[in-house]
Amino acid sequence: MASEVLTIHSQTPEIRKISIVANALKDGAVILYPTDTGFTLGCALENKQAINRIRTIRRLPADKALTFLCESLSNVASFAKVSNTAYRTIKRLIPGPYTFVLPASKEVPKFAQNPKRKTAGIRVPDNVLSQLLLKEFGAPIISISAKFGDELPISNAETLIKKFMPLVDIAVRSDKYNFVGESTVIDMTTDEFTIIRHGAGITKVLDYVDIENP
Repeated sequence: MASEVLTIHSQTPEIRKISIVANALKDGAVILYPTDTGFTLGCALENKQAINRIRTIRRLPADKALTFLCESLSNVASFAKVSNTAYRTIKRLIPGPYTFVLPASKEVPKFAQNPKRKTAGIRVPDNVLSQLLLKEFGAPIISISAKFGDELPISNAETLIKKFMPLVDIAVRSDKYNFVGESTVIDMTTDEFTIIRHGAGITKVLDYVDIENP
């Protein structure tokens, strides 16, 4: 599959172009695309080969759990075991820059889970383009920050796209970006929630949720 750059409008994404990206994902593509938190690398959740490509690009170990995007709360409940307390909390926070670490359901492939804890990180993005892509694709999409190893993300969008183009099948650019920064990560594996990472939207989390800090 030849590398391709698609420019898609941020507020009124062209459905024809969204369909091109969704079909590429179905064919096994690794994509670079913007979300609410920043540019991310993505592929189909069930595509082991594409996930391995992303691990290689990001220099991630094989046992690193991967975050993926879901379209809605009902999708989250399909891919994770969500307690009543977690359900009510997630409902308050989504969509937004929050990653929920939850016990993975059998719908999450083992190669996308934390092998020891059997958990997965799940987000519902507050981003029109991402939401339309999820709807068109009809399944969760991996979402891993587009950077190399532990390096800081490249701030300039065009420079980042140029750097990643040789490594992905499709790169999606937009007319406008409204990145809020890395997500806040909340461990919800028990009803005593823990903040793993303070990120975007942390004030809302602290206002609405009873949290224990590690």
